[in-house]
Amino acid sequence: MSTVVAEGVIPVAAPARDTGAFDPLVELRGVWTPDLADRYLPIPGMPPVKYECQDGHLIVSPYEGSANTYAAYRMLTLMEPPARELGCRVYPTLNVQLGINRWIQPDFAVLNEPARGRIWIPGTRALLVGECVSPSSRVADRIDKPAMCAEAGIEYFMRVEVSYTKNHAEITLLRLGDHGDYEVHAKALAGDTFETREPFPLRFDPAELLED
Repeated sequence: MSTVVAEGVIPVAAPARDTGAFDPLVELRGVWTPDLADRYLPIPGMPPVKYECQDGHLIVSPYEGSANTYAAYRMLTLMEPPARELGCRVYPTLNVQLGINRWIQPDFAVLNEPARGRIWIPGTRALLVGECVSPSSRVADRIDKPAMCAEAGIEYFMRVEVSYTKNHAEITLLRLGDHGDYEVHAKALAGDTFETREPFPLRFDPAELLED
């Protein structure tokens, strides 16, 4: 799979001059693993960012704005009660490992069992991962991440899109099909009802993801 760098992603570049010092962003290009991430991340002096990895290539992106942050928070509160009844646990951003050189930090996730302090979560323990789409992450959230999650066997992928300028909220729940690709399981816009029985019961108007 080729690496797609979305518009708005913070570029990772070599220093302006060679100081002879070890620079992980340069020296580890294309070979990043969770072990190396534990050793070298976060990068000193950089602003708070999300570090994700696709086939050994580090992808650095800014944290979400308030619209997506609130939408993710509301999804967590809506999913927590029914998920907990099944013995699952709901989390905000986690390090979900999809392979030896792949990981993502979804905006929210549902695990089959409690994480209990783990830093790296195997994809096999994730029941659902969710992303709130922003202009800078549109390609990654619509193409790259669903493809990687499907390949890792994560059964559900949820995509949330909100816009205050358009008074728009949309939820799409994808489910892994028989051929290993995601298929639309449930979908709704603000003003309609999003409803699903799987992986646990949910029923609400996507407009609830917008602040009053």
